[in-house]
Amino acid sequence: MTQNARPTVGLIGLGLMGSAISEQLLTAGFDVLGFDLRPECCEQLACIGGRAAASARDVVRSADRVLFSVMTTDQVASVLDECRRDLRADQIVIDTSTGSPAEMTELAARLAGQGVSYLDATLAGSSADLRRREVLALVGGDSAALERSRDLFDCIAKQVFYLGLSGSGARMKLVFNLVLGLHRAVLAEGLQFATKIGIEPQTALDVLKSGVTYSRVMDTKGQKMLTEDFTPQAKLAQHLKDVLLMQELGAQHQAKLPLTELHRSLLAACVAAGCGELDNSAIIKAFD
Repeated sequence: MTQNARPTVGLIGLGLMGSAISEQLLTAGFDVLGFDLRPECCEQLACIGGRAAASARDVVRSADRVLFSVMTTDQVASVLDECRRDLRADQIVIDTSTGSPAEMTELAARLAGQGVSYLDATLAGSSADLRRREVLALVGGDSAALERSRDLFDCIAKQVFYLGLSGSGARMKLVFNLVLGLHRAVLAEGLQFATKIGIEPQTALDVLKSGVTYSRVMDTKGQKMLTEDFTPQAKLAQHLKDVLLMQELGAQHQAKLPLTELHRSLLAACVAAGCGELDNSAIIKAFD
């Protein structure tokens, strides 16, 4: 398949998740035009067969479908504000970031005024999961725009859940990350507890994986915790950002989140100790 056999797909943000998205789209034969503020990320895209744009505006001008893979909704909104004159009716913006549901709803309404469809399409899983095509796409927004983008999602996610109106995908992602993050914290505490009371940690992990205690987190993060291989698949500081979003949304809806508050304190301690850029399995350092 030639590079231009399919329409150009724009990608803004080429970090851990963005680079994994680009790899999947290129493998499927899409023409990927990407941009990141870090030149080395753009160079890496070019090395694997994509095209590096000179700016985010160039991406928006050139692609009918533009994916965002950045840290916050504010970053997405800032780029789109800069590019507002370049946006076109019938364009689709796909925001894969874990952001503020309220801000995403507001952004969707603003873009709709220009005839642009916005999907909050958060991806549940790490960059390593994405490369294995094991992430879930949790999507809110215009269902017709989702159907027009099925070919993209089919390359990225193993399953797509349409959750409803704008902001719904983001809200479900916070629920997903709440449970996933607590699984990691519980595993870290259990492994440290086993070590302290004289049980060999690899044996402890093997036993936990063999019984009703099993969680897939043990497969993805257990060995990383034991070997202290904290090469990031998803950064610890990013999960702290997600936890703060959970607490903000919980407060708005009078939801009690006592375990999330404890988790926040553990993550904050790790970030204060300089572990924020490490993989989120570094939560085990909170128990040192």
